[in-house]
Amino acid sequence: MGTKRIPDELAREIAVEQAHVDRVHQELEKAGLRADSVQAEGLARTQFGRQVEIGDAEGAGLFERDALMFHAAKRRTALDTQYEGLVFGRLDIDHAMLRAAAGSEGNGHGSVRDASGEDREVRYIGRLGVRDDDYEPLVIDWRAPAASPFYRATPAQPMGVIRRRVLRSRGTTVIGVEDDLMVPEAPDDLVVVGDGALMAALTRSRGERMRDIVATIQAHQDEAIRASARGITEITGGPGTGKTVVALHRAAYLLYSDRRRFESGGILVVGPSGAYTAYIERVLPSLGEESVILRALGDVLDVVHTERLDSPAVARTKGSTRIRTLLGAAVRGRVPEAPTEFRAMVAGRPVRLEARDLDRVRSQVLRQHQRNTATAAAQAALGEAAWTSLGITGDREAKEEFLDKWEDHLDVESFMQDWWPQVDPREVLLWLADPALVRRHARGSLREDEIEPLAASFRLALETGTWSVADVALIDDVAARLGPVQEAPQEERGFYEIEELEDLSQYGVTEVQPVRSAARDDGAPLVLTQPREKLLAGRIGKPDEYAHVLVDEAQDLSPMQWRMVGRRGRYASWTVVGDAAQASWPDAAEAAAAREEAFGSQVRQQFHMDTNYRNAREIFDFAAQVVRREVPDADIPQAVRETGVEPLELRLGADVLASVTDAVQSLLEQVEGAIAVITPAAHAAALAPAAELGDGRVQVIDPMSTKGLEYDATVVVDPDEISRESPGGIRVLYVALTRAAHRMTILS
Repeated sequence: MGTKRIPDELAREIAVEQAHVDRVHQELEKAGLRADSVQAEGLARTQFGRQVEIGDAEGAGLFERDALMFHAAKRRTALDTQYEGLVFGRLDIDHAMLRAAAGSEGNGHGSVRDASGEDREVRYIGRLGVRDDDYEPLVIDWRAPAASPFYRATPAQPMGVIRRRVLRSRGTTVIGVEDDLMVPEAPDDLVVVGDGALMAALTRSRGERMRDIVATIQAHQDEAIRASARGITEITGGPGTGKTVVALHRAAYLLYSDRRRFESGGILVVGPSGAYTAYIERVLPSLGEESVILRALGDVLDVVHTERLDSPAVARTKGSTRIRTLLGAAVRGRVPEAPTEFRAMVAGRPVRLEARDLDRVRSQVLRQHQRNTATAAAQAALGEAAWTSLGITGDREAKEEFLDKWEDHLDVESFMQDWWPQVDPREVLLWLADPALVRRHARGSLREDEIEPLAASFRLALETGTWSVADVALIDDVAARLGPVQEAPQEERGFYEIEELEDLSQYGVTEVQPVRSAARDDGAPLVLTQPREKLLAGRIGKPDEYAHVLVDEAQDLSPMQWRMVGRRGRYASWTVVGDAAQASWPDAAEAAAAREEAFGSQVRQQFHMDTNYRNAREIFDFAAQVVRREVPDADIPQAVRETGVEPLELRLGADVLASVTDAVQSLLEQVEGAIAVITPAAHAAALAPAAELGDGRVQVIDPMSTKGLEYDATVVVDPDEISRESPGGIRVLYVALTRAAHRMTILS
């Protein structure tokens, strides 16, 4: 029978798969040469004289050239990035089984027939499709319908599959195979090797980046990946159930299935932290897709990049929709240090407007306009108020003359620049560093004990030159109220301006050459040293809108963050991933209301992941007991793997670094992959040197930044302090306790 596992048989099976992989790479080389040829043809189409006016034919040629260059470069990039594990799967399919199951002839797919029988088909699955010179498929793209049996076949419903094989490669070399048998007994000519692809993958070491699961997707995961692109797709499940990678594979699948829609409209992936986006950024390219924008919550705005967190109390204040009352009043209020009265002679008449007059005009204009786009409307309304203040009635001609003078009056222009300036939305938050201003604008929407800590957080921003993650959503909210900052119109060149002369030497003048600036000429960023300059660097425009928005760790988003992400997905479909038991945002009802507002009335579909593939059962049982103390209804998945090693609980000594160093050194001997020291802020500075242990295998990280990440082993430091300082309390501790795949040490 074919179930024997001996080295000779394994070597022969690897050799068979290596031969096919070699053939695929030979075709890839030919495809690469064809892409280079197309690119060269595109370059050859640039032979138009620069000084010759381009006609319709030449314009069409240039367009064709650009299209050739673009597609050739894209294909070359795809070919160059798919060598690692390009071919990762093989299906041995019996069409007689399919006919018996379906009661019909054939399955409509192109196939490579096995020499062992007319009804036997061998179908290879990979990261992108590859065909030979006769256009026969050598590899089927994992997202294609023909590849779905690789993920959906089970012994109960084999879909015609006899054997599913996963190939493990290093570069272009096959180094191992793992088989799953889908029928009770394998045919005599079919060898079955390994203990099963899934279990083999689960026992492997974790590295510095998230591994894709494209070779080991399970049937219930594949159902979520290939679900309809319409509306809202929610993927829920406890720790380690593969929610994140399922969602990322879904993004790749959507791009494959409807490229015109999702590549032109874009897919936005929002994650909890910079550590998270750095961890996953290489997953999508390995799936054959790079047309995705990855953003941490602190990076959603193009000009703001931050990972600094507020204290839990301040983060709650900033994240609640209650703060919108304060922001709205600040936007509509007086600009600090703006003039509070207007005095001038206009059309020979003395005009005086007091503060109450200016406030009334401002209020009237902002009821119908955004501040930054309302300068002309404000000046016109101020002119009407100025005329009214003169007390003249019935003289239409005099009024027209007055308003005509008003429009071009230098005093009015000067006053408008000070009274109605263009306002960067970030400046509004900096105004709120004044607690008296916060108190005046809050209008009872904030508690008294929230006002000073909130103002202090903005003063801290001014001191450090860094925004907090929670500030980003506030900036976005204010930007939506203010409108984009308007560019000042460029002044026309005067008659007295000297035209540039190409060569001054003919006039006996030595031309002065400007000093070359690397920052200016080479695109290097301008170095800003003042905190306020850092806070206000760049210009905030209108938010980009996307065809699809994917939100991971969705349970952590505050209501204000949901509003921010919602502005980018007004016309989008959504994939939303989360687990309520891991939430760091304390008010689930308020967040749910903001989330529903972002989603609108779109159709919903839900998928629940209930198997923990990450944690050994011993580790997850420990974590589950901890979270159930306060969250008895937590979604607890079933761990499928055991190591026989229980988590190790040790005492945290007075020398915190020494205690952690001992724990890490022990784990370095037990596991081969990455180790995380998960520490509360209270010990972060003292434990920084621990990152130097283990030749780069050790990372010191805060609990919130571990969201979505996984390691071979973890050292969880001072769990009580983690609960105390975290916005989600024991729910964040639960996150920390579920990051380890193989070993966990707890220092209390």
